[in-house]
Amino acid sequence: MKKVIRIAAATLALASFATTAQAEGDAVKGEKVFKKCKICHAVGEGAKKKVGPPLNNIIDAKAGVQEGYKYSKAMVAAGEGGLTWSVEKLDEYLTKPKKLVPKSKMNLPGGGLKKEADRANVIAYLKTFSKKE
Repeated sequence: MKKVIRIAAATLALASFATTAQAEGDAVKGEKVFKKCKICHAVGEGAKKKVGPPLNNIIDAKAGVQEGYKYSKAMVAAGEGGLTWSVEKLDEYLTKPKKLVPKSKMNLPGGGLKKEADRANVIAYLKTFSKKE
C-alpha cells in the first residue's frame, strides 16, 4: 500500500512540474504565436495603437485604461469592475475573449488561442515587454 501511495505521489509531483513548466511559457515560441496578434497589436519600443492597443506593460495592468486608445464600453466596464491583466486573466481571455468580456472589440481568429502552450508562450513573450521589478 505504501508503495502505491509513493508512486501516486511521485506521479502527481511530475504532473505538477510539467504543468508549472508549461505555464511558464517560452518567449521565443511566444514571438511566433504573437504573429497572429500583430495584425491588431504592437509591442516594443515605439509601439503604437493599431486596431487594438499596444501591449507593452500589459501584465498586471488594469483593463480598458490605456491612454490614447478608444476601448469598447464592455472593456472599460470590465476595468472599472476590477479586471486586471494578471497572467491567469490573460490566459482566460486569450482562451476565449468574448467569454470573459462579452461585446469587446477583441476578435481573435478561431475565437481564441485553443492550445495552452500557445497561450503560455505568448504571455511569456508579453512579459518581456512588461515592467521589470
